[in-house]
Amino acid sequence: MAMVTADSSAAADAATKQPEADKDYSSYNGASTAGVGGGARRGGGGGGVVESVVARWKREDMLDKCPLALHAAAAAFAFVALVLVASNQHGDWMQFDRYQEYIYLLAIAALAFAYSLAQALRHAHRMRSGPDPIPAPSARLFDFIADQVVAYLLMSALSAAIPITNRMRTAVINNFTDATAAAISMAFLAFVALALSATVSGYKLSRQMYM
Repeated sequence: MAMVTADSSAAADAATKQPEADKDYSSYNGASTAGVGGGARRGGGGGGVVESVVARWKREDMLDKCPLALHAAAAAFAFVALVLVASNQHGDWMQFDRYQEYIYLLAIAALAFAYSLAQALRHAHRMRSGPDPIPAPSARLFDFIADQVVAYLLMSALSAAIPITNRMRTAVINNFTDATAAAISMAFLAFVALALSATVSGYKLSRQMYM
């Protein structure tokens, strides 16, 4: 009887300790799982910050390269317009220098070409060497104002040349009128490139003022 009683007591003690052991292990497992989940969540937040920083760097790099590309494009379009107008001489009334509108277009195209080429070279030098020939605080203001001035001059030249060209093309279409129409198209593309450059410069200037 004493042996049976001792066995019963041992079984009762084992049954009492088993739930406590299970309870302890379950609490440890839950804490460990929560720690892993929290670490994963924290890792995901860090990844979002890194992605936003990389996206900002890419945007800044694109904005830094835009002035070079836009001024190079404006210089190319203005040069083509300049060549088309200057070479548009076919005798008699088909001479560009007989019309003040085309002389004005030629002068503004030359100005736009010289300015855009100088700006493209400046930005290329800045991107390759580092220092900007124009001091940094006033460089963006200069870009913003100068791009707008040259773009407005191109638009005024287009406004003068388009009406007379349309009148000529209603009467006759030949090499002279085709060349002037092509020159006007190239000057317009140069205007678009400079207008976009002015927009980028204005965006950079606004950020500089509020930073």
